[in-house]
Amino acid sequence: MVSPDRFTVNASILFTELPLLERPAAAAAAGFDKIELWWPWVDAPVPERGELDALREALTDAHVQLTGLNFYAGQLPGPDRGALSVPGEESEKFRANIDIAADFAQSVGCKALNALYGNRVEGATAEEQDALALENLTLAAHAADRVGAVLLIEALNAPESPKCPIVSAPKAIEVVDAVNAATGLDNARFLMDLYHLSMNGEDLAGVIDVHTARTGHVQIADNPGRGAPGTGSLDFDELLGRLDKAGYAGLVGLEYKPGDNGSAASFGWLNK
Repeated sequence: MVSPDRFTVNASILFTELPLLERPAAAAAAGFDKIELWWPWVDAPVPERGELDALREALTDAHVQLTGLNFYAGQLPGPDRGALSVPGEESEKFRANIDIAADFAQSVGCKALNALYGNRVEGATAEEQDALALENLTLAAHAADRVGAVLLIEALNAPESPKCPIVSAPKAIEVVDAVNAATGLDNARFLMDLYHLSMNGEDLAGVIDVHTARTGHVQIADNPGRGAPGTGSLDFDELLGRLDKAGYAGLVGLEYKPGDNGSAASFGWLNK
């Protein structure tokens, strides 16, 4: 049996059969005391205060800790997949969201903020987008530092996000290094999502061995299908054991699709 204590449930992909405010209690009923979230209000980088208060109350009432939160990133899941490197309105929305997200994270004791990079778009060169991204990530890193959090940089996968330029572990690490060099804060870290990396065809064992020391969070889903462990071909006993041996002592986010039987039924692999 695998202890649920090391896991945090992503309640933006699991328990989505329920309204947002019911998901913390559902996670608790399934045996978890930690969740993480994508930015919950996809059309509102600056939501009404009452919505923030209601989510905070739902977490408190369920005795569930929020362990990770995305900055505004557009529609997830969906085609946007990030905002901070997209010139114009999306970048402005990201900037408007930075302090809102950081302050909410601080209010609930959340110590990790994830910033999704954004797609390549027409009308701007890659160099222009990368310069904008570094500027916005620098602002996000300072906000995260202000509230005692790390800033996470995630690699997506090229098959599902062909316009995203951050689709490998080395590229994500390159961005982490650039942000830390720009800020001097050393609070940017790699988000090692084993599903995305496996979709990119990367050597997961090699990624773990080389990049664990720079990793601030790990997320998992099986491949193919992005389902629960055991529904695909990835050997999570070996991968999680390798993370342990590499010195990773952080949480592992369950960021998988629950399947036809619903979220509560998708955790059976923990008892095997």
